[in-house]
Amino acid sequence: MQIPQAAAKAQRKRSFHGEASTNIGQSPIFVRCGICHQNMSEILTAVLESGDTIEYVYDLNAPRGGMKHTFFTPDKRFAVQFFNDPKDALNPRLQDRIRTITTIYNPTLSEANGGALGNTEKTAEYFRQRFCWPVAIVRSPEFGIVCPTYPQNFFFDGEASSVLNLKGKDKKSNWFTGKNRKYLNPAERGDFRTMLGVAIGLSRTIRRMHQAGLAHSDLSCNNVLIDPKSGSAVVIDIDSLVVPNKYAPEVVGTRGYIAPEVLATLDLNISDPNRALPNVLTDLHALPVLIYEYLFCRHPLLGPKIYSADSAEEDDHLALGAKATFIENPHDTSNRPPDLDVTISALSEELERLFLRAFVDGLHNPSERPTAMEWERELLAAWDKLIPCANPRCEKKWFILRDPKSPVCPFCGTKITNSVIQLVFKSELRGKKGIYRDKSELTVFDGLPLYDWHVFSNVYNDEKADSAMRGYVSFYNGRWILVNSGVDGMISPSGMPVPKGRAIELKDGAVFLMTNRENGMLCEVMIS
Repeated sequence: MQIPQAAAKAQRKRSFHGEASTNIGQSPIFVRCGICHQNMSEILTAVLESGDTIEYVYDLNAPRGGMKHTFFTPDKRFAVQFFNDPKDALNPRLQDRIRTITTIYNPTLSEANGGALGNTEKTAEYFRQRFCWPVAIVRSPEFGIVCPTYPQNFFFDGEASSVLNLKGKDKKSNWFTGKNRKYLNPAERGDFRTMLGVAIGLSRTIRRMHQAGLAHSDLSCNNVLIDPKSGSAVVIDIDSLVVPNKYAPEVVGTRGYIAPEVLATLDLNISDPNRALPNVLTDLHALPVLIYEYLFCRHPLLGPKIYSADSAEEDDHLALGAKATFIENPHDTSNRPPDLDVTISALSEELERLFLRAFVDGLHNPSERPTAMEWERELLAAWDKLIPCANPRCEKKWFILRDPKSPVCPFCGTKITNSVIQLVFKSELRGKKGIYRDKSELTVFDGLPLYDWHVFSNVYNDEKADSAMRGYVSFYNGRWILVNSGVDGMISPSGMPVPKGRAIELKDGAVFLMTNRENGMLCEVMIS
């Protein structure tokens, strides 16, 4: 089918492959920056372990966290951080850990440049956009670290709220999932699709960190900044990472994200074998807490149940620790809020099962918790089932199509009256030419893009994949068509080649080859 030029202007909806729009840091080349144009503070020079120098603006009111205080370079591209406690700065184990984190465990640096094992420059570049990873160590005037500052889209601008002055504040996760969400302007909050994108990005980032043998130890709303408008996230405070069997954790975590076993054993001596310390499995509690908050704007454990009438502190300690109960636990409804309208049953069946594993089976049994890779895989599968809500006033705008025969938005109750089209991609069984099995599904909407992982069975939607669009779906002149914009070897249902710039009409039951090249997938059209 020839495509008129007007049809080629179909919407380019982004697939979730690389949502962060700004690079947060390259391997730095440090030079003298000259005077500070703000002319407000003194400019000092730090000497790095490499022998290079970097200038920073000394400010008496510098931001101060639990362990470090932060100064910025005059151009604000980098943060220079020193430890609050001089004893920390002189601790040889802490120094050794940070040196290790900035080199052989570093996923933002290629293996060829001394970074993580197996890391290419492409994957290093990808994760530079998703970690605020230390890039250098300061030797003088005292031990410290240099980190890239995060992109501008992770700071609020002056238009974020008509009620509060948020300009310049970090976009910590709880601004978008907690009670303060109501103070944000609607455009700042994103929608269900972009929040699902945030969840995918975070799960992928944590998966990569765990693959490197690291645990964050304080994964929380404070250490994950998000931008719901673009669907992106960045993980910060990397220098306290736990290296199993090498560097012990230095922090317990943040309220609401600390694993129940850590909270329940907090009073035990740190050398007690029964004391639970932050590790990969405790990250695997914090990760689904954050994902749940992104998708539902509520905490999975904080419900109406009273665990102790003696004190609010003990009640809170039990609610998040030894007695923690999932608010959607199907076997124990004692902590279920009365106004719980949209639940995990509104998600895909696979995501629902993962949440039950995380917050029922694995809540007090860490080994049962889903891995970050499992979260990434099922969130991506759910992304491919997204469908726009027909109600223009729906706040969430998108929902996951769980039942094609009953396409109802769980957020506003609007029923989709048009036909639902799904593309079922099938991969050829190894050694059995012409025999295919289902691999993935994609729910169609106008402007839906297609990528290599929709064309080839051996390509996975991860940091290694090419993000170039290979085709798109368009509703044109009353017909649904799949336009080939970049695939060699596409074959129509009738067996004819479909060159680039041509299209296949999507009819119920139609079967065609995405490509006749090696590992090419078969596509079947299903219309409900």
